[in-house]
Amino acid sequence: MNRVNVVYSFITDATQSKVLAVRNIDPAGDRWSLPGGAVEENESLEEAAVREAKEETGLDIKVHGVVAIQERVFLEKQEHALFITFRGEIIGGNEEVVRADEIAEIAWLDIEQAEQMMPYYEDGLQGFTAEKEITYHNQGQS
Repeated sequence: MNRVNVVYSFITDATQSKVLAVRNIDPAGDRWSLPGGAVEENESLEEAAVREAKEETGLDIKVHGVVAIQERVFLEKQEHALFITFRGEIIGGNEEVVRADEIAEIAWLDIEQAEQMMPYYEDGLQGFTAEKEITYHNQGQS
């Protein structure tokens, strides 16, 4: 079974009432998620979160601590996925769909609406706005 690390970024507006989401192109139908994707070889979690946000939304972000860690085993694919969600902050760029082959739409959703459209987080998204996070520190290579 292969291990797959996936990162997401929880990015809110200034009022923390809206969250940035992307509608993924998926043969199974519409699937909304936070901006994110798989960590590439030799890439840190932080680098992957920044890259994925840029590729999916056109925005430059800075990531802070971790707000959620989840995992799931996909038997059909023989993958064990670890999902790490960072708190993200926009620091530049222009909001646009960059990868039209993967992303159908970018939207700022009310957090309550986003929880309905993205039921992946057991306790919902609202708790992520409480400024509680787990420290993330990349200790580099040795």
